[in-house]
Formats: sequence, C-alpha cells, structure tokens
Amino acid sequence: MSNLLSIVTFLPAIAALILAIFLRGDDAAGARNAKWVALIATVITFLVSLFILFGFDASDTGFQFVEERDWLMGLKYKMGVDGISVLFVMLTTFMMPLTIAASWGVNTRVKEYMIAFLMLETLMLGVFMALDLVLFYLFFEAGLIPMFLIIGIWGGANRIYASFKFFLYTFLGSVLMLVAMVAMYADAGTTDIPTLMTHQFGSETFSLLGIQIVGGVQTLMFIAFFASFAVKMPMWPVHTWLPDAHVQAPTAGSVVLAAILLKMGGYGFLRFSLPMFPVGADVMTPLVLWMSAIAIVYTSLVALVQEDMKKLIAYSSVAHMGYVTMGIFAANQQGIDGAIFQMLSHGFISGALFLCVGVIYDRMHTRDIDAYGGLVNRMPAYALIFMLFTMANVGLPGTSGFIGEFLTLVGIFQVNTWVALVATSGVILSAAYALYLYRRVVMGDLIKESLRSISDMTAREKWIFAPLVVMTLLLGVYPSLVTDVIGPSVEALIDNHETALAAADRLGDAQVATAASH
Repeated sequence: MSNLLSIVTFLPAIAALILAIFLRGDDAAGARNAKWVALIATVITFLVSLFILFGFDASDTGFQFVEERDWLMGLKYKMGVDGISVLFVMLTTFMMPLTIAASWGVNTRVKEYMIAFLMLETLMLGVFMALDLVLFYLFFEAGLIPMFLIIGIWGGANRIYASFKFFLYTFLGSVLMLVAMVAMYADAGTTDIPTLMTHQFGSETFSLLGIQIVGGVQTLMFIAFFASFAVKMPMWPVHTWLPDAHVQAPTAGSVVLAAILLKMGGYGFLRFSLPMFPVGADVMTPLVLWMSAIAIVYTSLVALVQEDMKKLIAYSSVAHMGYVTMGIFAANQQGIDGAIFQMLSHGFISGALFLCVGVIYDRMHTRDIDAYGGLVNRMPAYALIFMLFTMANVGLPGTSGFIGEFLTLVGIFQVNTWVALVATSGVILSAAYALYLYRRVVMGDLIKESLRSISDMTAREKWIFAPLVVMTLLLGVYPSLVTDVIGPSVEALIDNHETALAAADRLGDAQVATAASH
C-alpha cells in the first residue's frame, strides 16, 4: 500500500474532524458517542499500523514505505520509517486506545477532549515518520498545542501554571533548533533528512567571542538541537516542567506524556544529533554522560521524599530517561539498543504506573500517599497489578525494565566506568523509592475509615492493563522481538557515526599539516 504511512498518521485526525463537524457532545448521549468514535478510531489506527510492522524488513537499514510528493513552496512531503522509528510508531498506536479507554470517566467537554487526543496522536505519529526537516518541525511543535489544552482545560487545580510552564519550556528550547535548521538548509541546500544524515557540516575549530569552539559549526548545531531534545526528554536540569505537568494533567494526559511524548527527545538524538553532527556529539558526549548520571541519582533522591504519587513517578521518569541519554551517547551497539529498548519499555511501564494512580484517584480523589495504606485487603487485583509494574520499574529480571537498564549500563561501561558506577547506584535508589511507595499505599492493615468501602478494579480497568502486562513480561523474556528489529539500523547508525568521525579527523590532520607547511 503506497500511502500506508499517511493513512496511519491521519486516520485519528479524520476521526477528530468527524467528531468536530457531525457530533453533538453537549449531552450524555453525545459524550458517549464521542468516546466510542475516539476508541474505534484509535483501535483501527493500531490495526492498520500492524501492516507497517508485518511488512517491515529489519535487514534493510534504509527507510521503508517511503512517500514523497511536492508540498508547498518547493518543500517536500516525505514520510518513511526505519528500524529506529518503526517501533515508536507501534508504541504510539498501541498506547492510544488504552489511553482513550482510561478516559471513560471524563464527563466535562468530552467531545473536545477526544478531539485533542486524536489530533495529538496524528502529530506524534508524524514526528516519527517525517523525513523532511520542515515537516518534522511542524509535527514536533504542533504536538504542544493539544497537550497544552489537555493540561490547561482538564487538569488539576494548578493546571494553568503547569500548562504554560510545559509550553514555554518546550517551545523556547525548540526556537534554537529552528535557527539551526535554517543554518542547515543554507549549508546543505536541502531539507531532506536522509540527505542531511550523510552531509558533512563544518567541524573546523574557530573562535567565537574569544571562546574556542571545538568541533566548529557542528558543535553549535548540536547544542541548538540538544536544547530542544533535552527539554523534551526531559534531562536534568531542564526537567522541572515535567513533575508539574504530570501532577496537573488528567490520567490519560500523564500516560501519553510519559509513554510517548518524552520519547521524542530520545528519537531526536538518534535521528539528528548522532548522524548529522558526529563531531559535535563527540565533543559534547562527556558532558551529556555526566548530566545523565547526575539526573539518575538526583531525581531518584528527590523521588524518595515525594508525598504525591504522580510526582514520585514523574521524577522516576526523569531518572529512567537518564539511562536513555547515557545509552545513546555511549554510541555503541549495546548502549543504543538498550536506550531504544528502555524507551519502549518505559512507555509500557510508566504508562501503567500512571494508570495505577488513576484507578485509586478516581475512587478517592487524592494522590497523597498518606491517604492510603492496606489496599491489598480491599483491592487484591489492584495490588497484584501495581506490584508487577513496581517491580518492572525497579528493573526486576524477567520484566522489560531489566533488559533496557542492563544493556545501557553495559554500553556505558565500555565508554566510561565512573559514569557507569554512578548510574548503577540509581538501580538501588529506584528500588528504594518504588518499594517505599508500594509499601505505604498497598501493604499493612486497612486502618483508614475512608478506605473501607473502596472497590477493586472493574472489568474495564483490568482489560486496559492486560495488554501492558503482556508486553512488559513478553519483552522481559523475549527481548529479541525488539533487538532484531532495531539491531541492523542501529549498527548502520554506529558505522556511519564512526566513519564520519574518522573522516573529520583526517580532514583536521590535513589542515594542520597544510598550516604547518605555510
């Protein structure tokens, strides 16, 4: 099917258009219909996206299912997927029906709520499929708008502050990326991403305001893109918007934010920073590695003292993204394999943890850890599910969380043993805050009167968790489902990265020799 990627990308947007034009959502029947339209649309999108996965040839390291046509003012509409992006597409289409199903209790402006999530799905899919710089930027930035509305309209008491903080942090970071994109077009004469991945941008050291810029233009471009992707991940110290956004967002908003939106930063590093600016990446790698290690330890310690369940899981997400950036900038097979695996695994696990918070929040309307205790006595099914994902978050062998962390640590150990040592302490700290949370919420005697009438999970809630349980355990015991798909593309990325570094070294040596001869 020649337009398969466009069909998958824009199916949710078409459903949103149908909702906006044809459906009245201001009564109970309209709200129910809006939920069903959104759920059916996301399920169909997932089913159609399976054709991408089943038709994908992992041995082909190039882009597949490529669509290209003239678009606007000489710009190209170009879409495609490779081994790095195809699984992020599948993660997005897999999580969205679960997100809609988890929103069944929403009863305020339901039609607009569903439209926002459907448009968000289209824009997220576009980010992972775009093969044109301008198209990527439009999808990347436009995704801020629905999430801004989701937090600002359906969020908690402090939602306006959180939504503006989310928007301003992520938008301001992307302004520098836009400047770098203009410079890239001026240098390469194209906005085609596959072409730019093989273009050699200037790497000669020069002086700027009295400062020696090692790596030249590449380093400046790397920093500009890094500003955007680091905020999106988010990396320490530009992570402070995430806990506020998570705490104020509705449950479904937190799930999408943790499971998919954060992954755009990691994807951006893999698609742009490593292949396009190899010298700049090499120059900045030590800084990035230590920033990641500090993030793991610092945010884990901060998570330990949280009293809000969502905020604790949000800081946990920042810590786990630290493993991702470490793995990516280790720039070896185990590191990058582990980083991608960790992103996919974190999508299932953190999404499930936020859903776990949503289950008891819907019943008690509080996220305060001290408001709970002894839930195992009234909610045994919930206690079992929560325990599984708590263990997966810690990195218990047999769950997907273990594979990602183990591979990234193996990868970074080959590059910098001190960073690996600091990062490994995060495994212990994650066990501390995760088990501490679980003990306070679930274990012990049921002594609070307000909890004596709390009910266990409904059939709908169990069905939402079932696919997440399956994927977390399946990838934990059969990780080659992921590594076989991403492996060849990651190997090609590393080879091209090392080749570009070697070419830059030879060019630098030649310039030094020429200067010496004069």
